[in-house]
Amino acid sequence: TGIKFSRNFGHQNALVAGLTTAVNYSDMMITIDADLQDDINAIPKMVQKYHEGKDIVYGVRNNRDTDTAFKRKTALAFYDLMKKLGVNMVPNSADYRLMSKRAVETLLQFKERNLFLRGMVPMVGFPSAKVYYARKERFAGESKYPLKKMIKFALDGITSFSTAPIKLIMGLGIGVVFVGIILLIYTLVQHCLGHVVAGWSSMMISLWVLGGVQLICISMIGEYIGKIYSEVKARPRFTIEEDDYSDKF
Repeated sequence: TGIKFSRNFGHQNALVAGLTTAVNYSDMMITIDADLQDDINAIPKMVQKYHEGKDIVYGVRNNRDTDTAFKRKTALAFYDLMKKLGVNMVPNSADYRLMSKRAVETLLQFKERNLFLRGMVPMVGFPSAKVYYARKERFAGESKYPLKKMIKFALDGITSFSTAPIKLIMGLGIGVVFVGIILLIYTLVQHCLGHVVAGWSSMMISLWVLGGVQLICISMIGEYIGKIYSEVKARPRFTIEEDDYSDKF
């Protein structure tokens, strides 16, 4: 029993599609990855929290022993960065969570196409709680999130919830201009004193550094413009080919 897409629309859209369908028939919903790493024994504790009045119950990993050292460090750095950018996220919590009907209905009112549920769900509000569990080793198959996809996912999270990178670009630009003015004054003083300034090396270094900074800044701005472009088109998040779930009701 489940939902079949007409094509692959991505992990986040798949979660929203499931919630969109299940909310019509359920008082509470639990999302969990299909790789069997999340401990299903935490579900009764989540349900108990729901009956205690919690609308959202996050499944939180009590350790990251199953991850590589690189993944642990990058995950910690990502959560720290998001916190500094003002994004409210639950550390070490992925998409294993329980949500009440009204919490899901509120979440589905968010209409953006670039989804980052780990940041969107806390924005819903309502009483919440955490249930801690130990994540298991992967049962079979390989991770669908290689490094390249993880970087894209992190970039989506940053650019979907904060304009801080654009403000950082402005600060960086002001700093570069300030340094440029100092170098200009230094060059003029040296010229007036009759000193010959060997300029080729310094000029080439400056050109490469400034060129690299400009390309990074343009790319960051382009990322935001690309998101605006995707939102303005307002294309469907997903297309369902078959829905065996609804047929059961």
